[in-house]
Amino acid sequence: MWRDRDFGFGRLFEDMDREFAEAEEMLNRMFRTVRGMRPEELAANFPYYYGYQVTIGPDGRPHVREFGNIKPAARGLVAPSETREPLVDTALDEKENTLVITAEMPGVTKQDIKVEVSQDTVTIHAEKGDKKYHTEIPSSAALDDKSAKATYANGILELKIKLKEPPKPKATEVKVE
Repeated sequence: MWRDRDFGFGRLFEDMDREFAEAEEMLNRMFRTVRGMRPEELAANFPYYYGYQVTIGPDGRPHVREFGNIKPAARGLVAPSETREPLVDTALDEKENTLVITAEMPGVTKQDIKVEVSQDTVTIHAEKGDKKYHTEIPSSAALDDKSAKATYANGILELKIKLKEPPKPKATEVKVE
């Protein structure tokens, strides 16, 4: 019967359940840590900014990306950082053979933003007053760093980077004897 089949989604849902269970446990550790802090410790490090984004990658598996100015650890919160990891979304435009990266970074200007592109990593850094952002985004595809274009408006940075064409294998004709 059709209800007995999962149509290949069983593993996907198992992976997502595991990711959400890990995220829930991490958030519980963070809340236990905050509850155990003295009021003056909380005020000195406020505001806390943390989140995560779950997307399904081209391989069909869920991918979790964290952002914020704190990071979870086995025993709770790692000390807050003045540098935030921005909320980032990546999309592969197969038609244009382009990687599109969108980063949310309010409170800075385009002059405050530095973007570096290598063959396999994009690094974004911005700083203006108390607003500091930094992230490194790995890419499984080779990037054409010379083709990168960036725009920034209303707190949103958008990068478009062409993917390098894979080298075409050279064929050698073999003479049959």
